[in-house]
Amino acid sequence: MATASDRTAPAAALRIRRVLREPFTAATWRRVAYAVLAFPVGVLCVPLALIGGPAGRVQRGLARRLLGAELPGSRRGLVHALLATPVNLVVMAVTLYGWSIVPMNLGWPLRAGSDYSDAWGGPTFAGAYAFHAFFGGVGFLLLMPWLGRAMAALQMRIARHLLS
Repeated sequence: MATASDRTAPAAALRIRRVLREPFTAATWRRVAYAVLAFPVGVLCVPLALIGGPAGRVQRGLARRLLGAELPGSRRGLVHALLATPVNLVVMAVTLYGWSIVPMNLGWPLRAGSDYSDAWGGPTFAGAYAFHAFFGGVGFLLLMPWLGRAMAALQMRIARHLLS
């Protein structure tokens, strides 16, 4: 007879597998691309909307191509470009910084001025490198896709409200 723990073991293994695979999926990298491009596209859409251009269509197209989100509607994109700009700037900064931490910590010994005696994980070189690689490199590699999901959901909520 199967116990409750026998049934939850495969479910737990599937969740762990999903967490470990998420940084390497195409959907994750499309969200990263959207997080990085939404701000400059939004800024470029402000003058485009002011001259009567298709700013809303450009912003809906970006969301459709990178996030697969269909945003029906014919509203112009000026309001979205103006109101979403602060959020998109923060999302872009967090995304670029968070993903840059991964190679920066995996390659910690290559950084100039990396004195391992005072570094976290020190006073030995092996301890400092292991600490940086595991917590800063692998930790952020596993964290950033989930943070990206949350930020993309916020961006899409704003876009649905202002563009649809």
